[in-house]
Amino acid sequence: MIVAAVPVKDLVNAKQRLVPVLDPPARAALARAMLSDVLRALSGAGLDRVWVVTREPEVAAIARALGAEPLAEAENRGHTAAVATAQAEAARIGADAFMTIPGDVPCVTREEIRALVDARPAPPGVVFVPSRSGLGTNGALLAPPAALRLRFGEPSFDNHLAAARALGLEPRVVALPGLGLDVDDADDLAALLAAGTHTESAALVRGWRVVERAAEASR
Repeated sequence: MIVAAVPVKDLVNAKQRLVPVLDPPARAALARAMLSDVLRALSGAGLDRVWVVTREPEVAAIARALGAEPLAEAENRGHTAAVATAQAEAARIGADAFMTIPGDVPCVTREEIRALVDARPAPPGVVFVPSRSGLGTNGALLAPPAALRLRFGEPSFDNHLAAARALGLEPRVVALPGLGLDVDDADDLAALLAAGTHTESAALVRGWRVVERAAEASR
């Protein structure tokens, strides 16, 4: 059994680094669209269970509507703590492998999810997908779920490689461009428009003309 978990905090305060170009309603709408894109990719990838770790009723409703299961947490404790909660639950139910990706990678595809699954080594083993910058970890697959304690926040990618090797595990690295693109700032919005033509998120941003307006303002 392979379990995937997507940690999601509240939508109201989402994407603070986009404050210069998007107002609060727009940031919340983008967060909803990105989560929907991510969950559609996961739902089509043939996984056994998909969890969304959250305490927000609206996020839980989006998860259910797209075939995922909400995994409740009592408070927003951050990305690392949310993933740890899901890891522990995956281990408790006897999952063979645990995968986690963030909710702000709208260009991820079901084919990329399958590529991450197919890279799974014989247990114990770990697979990581770097962010576009190479500093963050945008995908992790652990077999078994408790193979490694995950800690996020740049430079988590190098830290995860080092932590795995310290345990005698040789990590596999898979570069996946869609999964690698997490949308955090205005430059990422431009990359989303260039790469995510099929996504709900790109359609939303395109309609706002955010990138064009930012370019015009800089002239």
